[in-house]
Amino acid sequence: MIEVTGVSKWYQQFQVLKDCSLTIKSGEVIVICGPSGSGKSTLIKCMNGLEPFQQGEIKVGDVSVGAKGTDLPKLRSRIGMVFQNFELFPHMTVRKNITLPQVKILGRSKDESDARTIKLLERMGLPSQADKFPAQLSGGQQQRVAIARALAMDPVAMLFDEPTSALDPEMINEVLDVMVALAQDGMTMAVVTHEMGFARRVANRVVFMDQGSIVEDAPKEAFFGTPRSERAQLFLSKILQH
Repeated sequence: MIEVTGVSKWYQQFQVLKDCSLTIKSGEVIVICGPSGSGKSTLIKCMNGLEPFQQGEIKVGDVSVGAKGTDLPKLRSRIGMVFQNFELFPHMTVRKNITLPQVKILGRSKDESDARTIKLLERMGLPSQADKFPAQLSGGQQQRVAIARALAMDPVAMLFDEPTSALDPEMINEVLDVMVALAQDGMTMAVVTHEMGFARRVANRVVFMDQGSIVEDAPKEAFFGTPRSERAQLFLSKILQH
């Protein structure tokens, strides 16, 4: 589904990704974790072309993300992205936030888009919020709207960039519950998160990054059992205390 091969990226002189390779198969859930500044968010943004990279290759199916001529808007409609800070259009209602991309990018009719929107809002537990604006919703509700917007494009995979880190503690579970349900439905997912309970529950593999490199890529049982690297052991010892 997604194949990352030898990807390196620089911001001027600073190398933020160092020869990263990773394969995500159809239906797999991958959790990417590691300390701040380790390159996690940059890596998943490279997967759908939101960040350019200077070396290596990323393929989504048979599409090469970094190739000249690749239709990135079309690619991004197939690879849903959910951001830390929701990124909803503040001047549009919830309904319009979800219907507009379907009309503009997929070419769906307004009626078809609206029906899909309401169905997704029901799935998110938010049918009564359709005509509100994002500022009228809680953070957890806004993030669920953002997930619905991504799902409205019928993606083949979903990327999540720390989707709960901007939320109050009591709102985290309502977003994680939606993500667990997606995973159980067979959605291919790559999730940057520190929520180790989520990783234990639904991840097939855990990828640990440090200083721009993939240090470990292991089945979750092996990762939470005894990580091979001292750096991952230290990270887990700190994060699992909380």
